[in-house]
Amino acid sequence: MELIEGVGESSSPLRSCFGGFGGFDIRTDVYNRLVENGNEEALLNPEEFRNLLNAHFNRLPSRYGLDVNMDRVEDVVLHQKLLSLAKDPTKRPVFHVRFMENIRTELDGNDDLQESNTLPSTSKACCNEPDEILEFNKRNSGKGIDFEPCSKLEDLNLDVRKNTDDIGRKYLIESFFGGLKVSHVPVHEIIFSTIDKPKLLSQLSALLSDIGLNIREAHVFSTTDGYSLDVFVVDGWHAEDTDGLLEAVEKAVATSEGSWSASSPSNFGIKKVLSIQPRFGDLEIDKRMLNVGEKVASGSCGDLYRGVYLGQDVAIKILKSEHVNEASEEEFSQELTILREVQHSNVVRFIGACTKDPELCIVTEYMTGGSLYDFLHKHHNVVELPMLLKFAVDVSKGMEYLHKKKIIHRDLKTANLLMDTENVVKVADFGVARFQTQSGVMTAETGTYRWMAPEVINHQAYDQKADIFSFAIVLWELITAKVPYDTMTPLQAALGVRQGLRPILPENTHPKLLDLMQRCWDGVPSNRPAFSEITIELEALLEEILESLS
Repeated sequence: MELIEGVGESSSPLRSCFGGFGGFDIRTDVYNRLVENGNEEALLNPEEFRNLLNAHFNRLPSRYGLDVNMDRVEDVVLHQKLLSLAKDPTKRPVFHVRFMENIRTELDGNDDLQESNTLPSTSKACCNEPDEILEFNKRNSGKGIDFEPCSKLEDLNLDVRKNTDDIGRKYLIESFFGGLKVSHVPVHEIIFSTIDKPKLLSQLSALLSDIGLNIREAHVFSTTDGYSLDVFVVDGWHAEDTDGLLEAVEKAVATSEGSWSASSPSNFGIKKVLSIQPRFGDLEIDKRMLNVGEKVASGSCGDLYRGVYLGQDVAIKILKSEHVNEASEEEFSQELTILREVQHSNVVRFIGACTKDPELCIVTEYMTGGSLYDFLHKHHNVVELPMLLKFAVDVSKGMEYLHKKKIIHRDLKTANLLMDTENVVKVADFGVARFQTQSGVMTAETGTYRWMAPEVINHQAYDQKADIFSFAIVLWELITAKVPYDTMTPLQAALGVRQGLRPILPENTHPKLLDLMQRCWDGVPSNRPAFSEITIELEALLEEILESLS
């Protein structure tokens, strides 16, 4: 992988509780190893323990089993206990903190940091559930823990060299040998378990960043019954001792934005759905006149269908009752609130909604051309400059209209930009859009990592200029026909952007377009132009290009 602005694959990544073991029946191997290690629960009631172990693996995706590190097999039991504790709303999020090891680093005269062999380590554990989890650790203490290098890391692996100066000042334990500065970087592991929900990974990564931690690895799993297991390997804490870090995590959780104890899908149900009806009764369409056709897309909370309503082709976004939870209900309500207020040739036209039945739906015009994302990446179209500028003008006009209506889209990306039969591009999907607050700033993080502005990633106050940043990434996508940061995971890209990472500037591109793109993704929001300015610039450039071709 190419290293771009200091973010990429680390030269010697750590192995947390996961490894590359790929046995035929991982759960049998885990069970046998636990018995060999003298696990008390496995020895006292083998059949019940085996059944619980199987149920644990059945709840998690198959890659969880493939990632289990057999040298730390007791961690499977730890994960099982954390997920069990997370069922109690008063305890969410359950978290576990422990020291892993020191990484020896060498700083030469140019302050270039290079990782060396790891130092011997000891294991310590802390958790916000000491009675149950620490008893587990007591039973399993004294067992050797080795950390092997890994050749791949599925979710996240960040190079620490970008933060050399901050590391040197803030948390490296420094010594000198023969003029060479040798530093020891303490590395910890933090595991979270809570109700799974949209943007949970972003909430957790922002929380760790607020503490001053640098994420080296992240392994993220969702259970079949709606819970999460998120394992982070971090550096940035000044000492091996976990007590202070545990206290910092507890404080960060207590003061962080957003709910940790959102209702689970099974507890939410139809009752909450019915509360939508009084607010949006005037938007109701006649369900009997709505013919639902083929499914064209699926999402985490519902499905998108093509259909017909009163003789016109429509798109039907259905939110099924079994998928309804607090987050999806809020998204549905917000989307209706926005759609009822907008009408523009570059915004998808709203037709109506169904709010009286358990099966909620939103009906909009059907865009036969599909999304710009599919146009670029699935159909592999390279857009010529005149059409590229025409697409960009359409997007800018639609967004200019929304901003004049005091609406922030908050998830502007090519997947949410749709085309009709005439290749007119329209802004769509207002599930996370919001009206700008009276103060002019917002703090609730949302969006999609690869298109997200740094101030949003950082959970800082933001305004409509966050959409301008996303537009710059869309513009880059139109120019290159590539997925932004395609050699990185989404979280890698997000953490890189907060450090100043931007897509590589494309070659052989009109200089005015490059200049506009760079101004739009400026790290300082106030430096970014407004869509009213962007539209004027793009239209002028389009006219210039068309004249040169005539």
